[in-house]
Order: sequence, then structure tokens, then C-alpha cells
Amino acid sequence: MSIHIGAPQGAIAPRVLLPGDPLRARFIADNYLENAVCYNEVRGMYGYTGTYKGVDVSVQGTGMGMPSHSIYVHELINFYGAKILIRVGSCGSIQQEVKLRDLVLGISASTNSSMVSRSFEGLNYAPTADWDLISKAGSVAAELGMKIKAGNILSSDTFYDENPESWKSWAKYGILAIEMEAAALYTLAARFGVKALCLLTVSDSLISREETTSEEREKTFTGMMEMALETAIGTEV
Repeated sequence: MSIHIGAPQGAIAPRVLLPGDPLRARFIADNYLENAVCYNEVRGMYGYTGTYKGVDVSVQGTGMGMPSHSIYVHELINFYGAKILIRVGSCGSIQQEVKLRDLVLGISASTNSSMVSRSFEGLNYAPTADWDLISKAGSVAAELGMKIKAGNILSSDTFYDENPESWKSWAKYGILAIEMEAAALYTLAARFGVKALCLLTVSDSLISREETTSEEREKTFTGMMEMALETAIGTEV
């Protein structure tokens, strides 16, 4: 048992999906995992373990932002032996061709946070996804007939930015979308020698101003969930 995850040793699988929303964790467990057992309710951050196509898989809510996400990722790796971690989240598009409900694969994650740079004494580090997971996700997408947008994403510390136009600087350099966790996930995975990937569904567009509801974000981003599960079980630990 760790500080923020009230699970005994052995309760969490080596393959873990990481939605920010704990209710999305519950939705995935209820709809995709067989014999799912809830191993964590500490702070309302639900965690479940079950099987998907006969393979043990866990799903753990992490909350919003890199500080919260990092706590759960650190404990999952260091207290429970997680080896494959796939974030399943939402993002805001900042490119015209990235539409509402599109699937985005974060090959790398730029960031406006100091959380990563402080580990490198102010120098720049490029948080990057694991190639095995990137490759498998691409294969799964092709098999399932899903179109994905893959590239650089932005992990931002700020949701309500004082400068509403700041995203345009990132868009100019090809950033696909904005979310709030992947840079920390990739950095921790590199530090501890595990595999990580961020899969996202576009929940809103800063260009078109379209957006989905909170219930839609919780329950209808099923293509991303299926792609993540297939990628997780199809990748060697």
C-alpha cells in the first residue's frame, strides 16, 4: 500500500491505463474489464483491476495536471511494479486538421511547465513516448480502421490562460493539441525504465470553438479506450 493508492501488493497489473477522470476509470472497468475489482477509492481516485481478453489490466484515475498525475505514476511504478502505462485522456486541438473526436497519439510532449526542466537544472529535455507502444498503437489503429493524428503535443500547466492567444505560438511549430499530463508521464517512464504512451481524444477545438460535454468525455471516447487496451495487451512487458 502506498500513500495515495490503497491497494495491497499484487492487486495492480503490470499494464495500466491512466485516465485523468476517475469516473472514466470506472466506465472502462465496467464496460471492458472482466471480473473487475476496485482496489482504490482513496481521495475518490478509483482504481480497478480485471482482465481484457484474458490479460490482466488495471485502470487508475490520476486527476488533472502533472503534479497529480506524477504522484500516481510514481507510486504505480515504484510500489506496484507497473511496466506499461498508457494515458487515455482528452485534449484541445490547435490545428485546423485535428477535428473534434479525432484520436491523437502523442509521440513527444512539449511543455510550458518547469516540472520537467527542474530535474535537469534548467536544461531542456524532450519527453518522448516508447517506440514499442507507438508502433503497436499504429498497428492497432490500422486493424481497427481508426484514423489517428500522431506528433508533438503540449502538456500545459495552465487551463485558464491569461493570454488566450498563447496557443498560437505552439500551433505555429506543429503542436497538434494541448493536454496536461503527458510530459510528466514520459519523463517518469524514462527515469524508471518503463514504457509509456499518451492516447487522446479531441474534446474541444481552440480553432472552431466546438466542445464536448463532461458526460461525453467520460462515456463516449470508446475508440481511444479500445485502442489503448489492445495496445497494452499486445505489447511485451
